[in-house]
Amino acid sequence: MTEPLLRVDGLAKSFGALRATDDLSLEVAEGEIHALIGPNGAGKTTLVSQLSGELTPNAGRILFDGRDITAMSAYERPHIGLVRSFQITSIFPEFTTLENVALAAQSRTGHSFHFFAPVARDRTLNDIAMTALRDVALDDAAGRPAHALSHGQQRRLELAMALVLQPRLLLLDEPMAGMGPDESAFVVEVLSKLRGDVTMLLIEHDMDAVFALADRITVLVYGRSIATGTPADIRENPAVREAYLGDEEAA
Repeated sequence: MTEPLLRVDGLAKSFGALRATDDLSLEVAEGEIHALIGPNGAGKTTLVSQLSGELTPNAGRILFDGRDITAMSAYERPHIGLVRSFQITSIFPEFTTLENVALAAQSRTGHSFHFFAPVARDRTLNDIAMTALRDVALDDAAGRPAHALSHGQQRRLELAMALVLQPRLLLLDEPMAGMGPDESAFVVEVLSKLRGDVTMLLIEHDMDAVFALADRITVLVYGRSIATGTPADIRENPAVREAYLGDEEAA
């Protein structure tokens, strides 16, 4: 049996009396797009924060490619291929689109950002950045300042900045947040083209996007997994309908 790229065993995280992650176990296979869904307050972002190292669990283990990384710092995790894309866009608005991605590529080498260094004139960084921009269909906006991009383009820029870190597992926290239907559909198309090249754990409230993208889906309620399966399995699961998807879909 193939070892999963990510395995979570008995993870728990509490904030006072609130148990945000409750004895949670989860596996993500290499190459799959695995969606994490659930109602607000289900613990999705808390889980991803633990996977990325920003929060330390109270109990349980996180294994990445067979290695226990539970105590590894958030800074170290991108260097082993575990990269998070945030729910709120975090870019450098006064820098060009190309410079944003080139700076992210520069950070991959282990050096801190050099904001006044002419990164956009570094041919190697330029080539890496342009490849990532082509992957997200932003190469035609390479010279534009990031603040001039639309919201959807800024989210794609953030994705390009994550891709140049060469993730083996990309943690995507609501990449379609704040987008209209056309922009969301475009991001679904971009992510679909990355299928198989980058393993993804996707948090998303847009159910059309989830069911279009996911190979498997895990449903969280009150910090616990109530179901994991294919999109078809999840659609037909009575417990999921009752807890999250709603009986309207069945009707």
